[in-house]
Amino acid sequence: MIVARYAAFLRNVNLGRPNSPTRAQFEDAFLRSGAASAESFLVNGTLVFTLAPGLRPRAVAARACEAMAATCGLREPVFVRSVAELRALVASDPFAGQVAQGRDACCISFLGAPRQPLPPLPLVTARGDLELLRADDGHVLSVSRWVGKSCGSPNAWLERHLGEPATTRNWRTVVRLVEKYADDDGIFSEPGAQSPP
Repeated sequence: MIVARYAAFLRNVNLGRPNSPTRAQFEDAFLRSGAASAESFLVNGTLVFTLAPGLRPRAVAARACEAMAATCGLREPVFVRSVAELRALVASDPFAGQVAQGRDACCISFLGAPRQPLPPLPLVTARGDLELLRADDGHVLSVSRWVGKSCGSPNAWLERHLGEPATTRNWRTVVRLVEKYADDDGIFSEPGAQSPP
């Protein structure tokens, strides 16, 4: 059986905090919105779900957001990517040669499409706390560095410069997600690596 798997990345969510869903509410919102299965991954608003053929993943995620607004007051955007797309991105080793020392972090920020243009990359902020490496229509790769007592926030920088919402994850989160779900139980099979409709 071919099962299409998708990852949903909610903005500004930590499960169980005020106006954030619990794990059960998060998963149930997707199940009631048409997902065949839904499993929260970590506690940062990341979830992996499957669909029956014919359903549109972004439409299901949008309905799930409406459900969470009703149940817990959450009103944040969601960004959906196929696990196949994430698997291909991880396989490309996009942070090869980058050094993230100590508390520095390699990050991926998910964007809506179409988006406003970015300045030419790579780009290092004046403070030196953020290095934007490269981007495509759907995401930006960056390194957040600690300077003094704080680190650079790729999400804040992108939202300020694009005037649009984004959500950011530590690159390790995406790697771990792909390791767990890309070939889960041998039933995952999905040609190509395009963003879902």
